[in-house]
Amino acid sequence: MCGYVDKATLGSGSKKTIFYLILRDYGEEAGAVALSRLARLCPAFLSHHGFSIGIGDVTPGEGLIRKKQALLSKGYSTCDGYIRDLDEGRLQPQPGCTEDETLEAKILKELSVIRDHAGEACLTELHKTNSPLNMAICGSKGSFINISQMIACVGQQAISGKRVPNGFEDRALPHFPRFSKDPAARGFVSNSFYSGLTPTEFFFHTMAGREGLVDTAVKTAETGYMQRRLVKSLEDLCLQYDSTVRTSVGEIVQFVYGEDSLDPVAMEGTEQPVEFNHLIIHVKAILASACRHQPSLTGEQVLIQVKEILESPQWEKVNTRFKKDITDFFYNLAKMINETRSRYQVDLLKHKTSPAIFQVNRMTTSQVDKFMEICLNKYSRAVIEPGEAVGAICAQSIGEPGTQMTLKTFHFAGVASMNITQGVPRIKEIINASKTISTPIITAHLENSKDEESARLVKGRIERTTLGEISTYLEEVYIPDDCFILVKLDLGRINLLKLEVTPEIIAACIVSSKLKIRYCDIKIHSASVLSVSANSSSKVSMYYRLQVLKKSLPDVTVRGIPSISRAVIHKDDKSGSYELLIEGDNLSGVMATQGVDGSRCKSNNTYEVWRTLGIEAARSTIMSEVTVTMESHGMSIDSRHTMLLADLMTYKGEVLGITRYGLAKMKESVLMLASFEKTAEHLFQAAYFGQRDAICGVSECIIMGIPMSLGTGIFKLLYKADNPPVISLRPVLIDFHAPEYRS
Repeated sequence: MCGYVDKATLGSGSKKTIFYLILRDYGEEAGAVALSRLARLCPAFLSHHGFSIGIGDVTPGEGLIRKKQALLSKGYSTCDGYIRDLDEGRLQPQPGCTEDETLEAKILKELSVIRDHAGEACLTELHKTNSPLNMAICGSKGSFINISQMIACVGQQAISGKRVPNGFEDRALPHFPRFSKDPAARGFVSNSFYSGLTPTEFFFHTMAGREGLVDTAVKTAETGYMQRRLVKSLEDLCLQYDSTVRTSVGEIVQFVYGEDSLDPVAMEGTEQPVEFNHLIIHVKAILASACRHQPSLTGEQVLIQVKEILESPQWEKVNTRFKKDITDFFYNLAKMINETRSRYQVDLLKHKTSPAIFQVNRMTTSQVDKFMEICLNKYSRAVIEPGEAVGAICAQSIGEPGTQMTLKTFHFAGVASMNITQGVPRIKEIINASKTISTPIITAHLENSKDEESARLVKGRIERTTLGEISTYLEEVYIPDDCFILVKLDLGRINLLKLEVTPEIIAACIVSSKLKIRYCDIKIHSASVLSVSANSSSKVSMYYRLQVLKKSLPDVTVRGIPSISRAVIHKDDKSGSYELLIEGDNLSGVMATQGVDGSRCKSNNTYEVWRTLGIEAARSTIMSEVTVTMESHGMSIDSRHTMLLADLMTYKGEVLGITRYGLAKMKESVLMLASFEKTAEHLFQAAYFGQRDAICGVSECIIMGIPMSLGTGIFKLLYKADNPPVISLRPVLIDFHAPEYRS
């Protein structure tokens, strides 16, 4: 072994580390030997060389202090410029944000850039023997942010993802003037831990630290309860001998586990039983001397040989998807071989070329055979065994990473102010199958996704627009023979927002609202002016009715879907296409809107998707949402686990949450439900109605002290005796039967 041996190579939690590869290629014993050898080598090296850290390692140099001052003065002046622009009304609001929100987003971005740049400057200044730098680079402990905070600048203190809010009247601390928006007054710490924090900076730093502590304490309880619910609902799922996943009472949850019957433990790389690129290098290395004199194959010959092997009897039971992956891999390899041979004109100059040319991208018959043999062997070992407690493993695989997640919300896809729930609360929402979620967002793809104008048109059709937003004024008019509300429309604003609104449409909206106004009460005077008369009755006076109208008219919806409060146009940086991010619940309304590509709309509300598109769409939404939430926190779960969870929540034909109500619909066992929550209630109900319990699940078997039908308990043994046992009747000592029933 040679080269750098750091965290990425040894154990970053992924399946590409050196010990995992040794384990998969050479077996358990070789992996254990390699681990113990390295464990003995490291202390021996450190006992000779030593590794220490002192104050000298975090002392900034003159050059770094100058760079930091320049960065701070530049960043502060930029922030002052933004604040001036806001005061003078020149700040351009971002899509879907107010001016204050835009200012916060811009200042936060600018200040985070200061810390990042100060950190980069401090890394370039440090010597390669610097202890904290070595620790951060090799991955043993700490990060580059820790180093830059110790040496250069602690940075912005965030509370709930925002700058420090006002704690006193119009300011964060009494040490600052009122309404101050500058960085120092809102929690930016310009000092480093080496130079020491000022009292106000220290106070802001403790605020952020307190939030972290509270967050950790609350999160532990949340995730613990979540994992218990997951385990209770999934504990009795077991892989049967017919390769289906069933509950303890025999209900089918999956026809084939994970769609391919493979065990997640035995996967390599990206959830595949074989990492082809690694295996081809491995095969070439072990057969280097054995196939030295064999001829090199062309691309076509390789493909023919692979096809013949795949059609052989021992490959019959292999999954078609795995076979397709192998074919695709060899197709790309054959293409590469052919390109190399044509570049060096190997076939034309067969006898004149140097033998070294044949070694470039070389594949021989025995290499292909060995590759396919190892593939088949690894695939056979990766097939999951009947009796495996797939449910319990799934619950642990989702519950354990949950303990490492934070409880906070994060900004969504680069759009400021579009907050989306993340972390533990989001996972809770998904597995509870909540009807109303905290941040429902519909992603709508447009039919004409390249044109911003058409995106604005569709936004106007979807986003709720009220009469008050598009009118210059609404005022009461009293004349001798009539009194009415005069509405003056702001035509410039209507055109700017691309709203397809006319006075006639507004009149129809006012009539259809709950204000009890008839068409005869509305008069349209011009394209921008209309009047609404108030009709008095015996109960309500004309004046009072007019006041009610003046208050209620601005809230009348004149365009868009009433339940959708906001739609933001989001531009994809890579493709340059536009899509709409819509806050609110009404998936069917958005899909039916003209200009929206209905077949590509998706929502993050599982219940809404089930009601609109059906159970299969809800299942795929659960899978994608759990995966996205986990990946946003840097955790990867095997898709087979999320698939099993989604299947359990939807196999009854409706979306069932993993709560006591959902569990009662999934399971019939009284003892199981009583062991979960509301024990006395379940037992009382069961006793009152005389319910029976088959005692076949895990919880019931543990309570009754009998073996469960999981793992080695999944099969029954029949014993055939040579001589059947003789059963003799014993005489009855006392007979309590009545005389007339005696035989």
